[in-house]
Amino acid sequence: MSASAALMVAAEGGIIGDGRTGANLALGAGLLGLAIGWLALARADGRISTGRNARTGGMSAIAAGLVGTVLAVLHLATSSGGPGTGNGLVGAIAAIPLGLGAVLLGRRALTRSRHADRPAGRMIG
Repeated sequence: MSASAALMVAAEGGIIGDGRTGANLALGAGLLGLAIGWLALARADGRISTGRNARTGGMSAIAAGLVGTVLAVLHLATSSGGPGTGNGLVGAIAAIPLGLGAVLLGRRALTRSRHADRPAGRMIG
């Protein structure tokens, strides 16, 4: 099964389940990305010291956010009916900003961790 076919099956809700399954997957990926991005940003700022480093968390947040956004857009494109029909359109619409927020938090964590790695006394230009 190709990657595009797997994404289409996931966006449509898979083989089992109702039409809301694809939207719930997108919401879950977006929320997971937001949580990972928030933790990575806290690591980059030095507020917490658990885990490996902020760069890994930032990249993971970007990946989870992109997956959530792609799944939500695919679900919106392939679902029939409107809001309130039980097809998960409202959940997919809510998943898009969650995924994009995860991407932004991951990017910010990467930027802050990059600035934290530079030596303080040396000007880089």
